[in-house]
Formats: sequence, structure tokens, C-alpha cells
Amino acid sequence: QVQLVESGGGLVQAGGSLRLSCAASGRIFVINVMGWYRQAPGQQRELVATAATNGRTNYPDSVKGRFTISRDNVKNTVSLQMNSLKPDDTAVYYCNAGINGVNYWGKGTLVTVSS
Repeated sequence: QVQLVESGGGLVQAGGSLRLSCAASGRIFVINVMGWYRQAPGQQRELVATAATNGRTNYPDSVKGRFTISRDNVKNTVSLQMNSLKPDDTAVYYCNAGINGVNYWGKGTLVTVSS
């Protein structure tokens, strides 16, 4: 019943910006951590950003200062503002959330950064 659906992916030139959004739907009683992960071709899925219920965030060094995660606990959404994009940011980006004690994943949205 619970689903996560991402949107906002696309093609952008290096140095540009994109904003990804993820909406949780279904029978939701509680959402714990929400976050974004990405997976480039031939690589492991990696953490991009997480946001706790209280708004505390976590980023790896690869995106610190460029990406910003935010969540709306009323709308049950989480977004990822991506600035100063680099070709190395090209990947499928996945929304992730702990909902009702279960870890859920979206199907992903493709971000392609051209040089």
C-alpha cells in the first residue's frame, strides 16, 4: 500500500541545477528517516543525503555544499535541490524512507549531467 514516487529527473548541463521530489502515499502512520541515494552505471548505490524527522541532515563529501535535502512532514514529501551539477552526478536517483518501520524505495528518476 505504501509507495514512494520520484519526479524531477532530466538532462542538464554541467553547472546547472535540478530539483528532485519524492512523495509518499498509502497508509502512513509514521515516517522516520527519508533520503536520496543514487546509482551510476556499473557502480554501487550510494548515499546522497538523508533527513531525520526533526530535520537533521547528512551528506557525503561528494555533494556537501551543492545538494540540499528537505522534507515536509505534513505533505509526506522529500526533495533534493541539486546545484553546481557535475557529470559525475549522472545516475539514477532513488528516494528512500522508513515508513511504519519498513524501508521503502522508489523506482528511481534519471539525472544526466552533460559536459
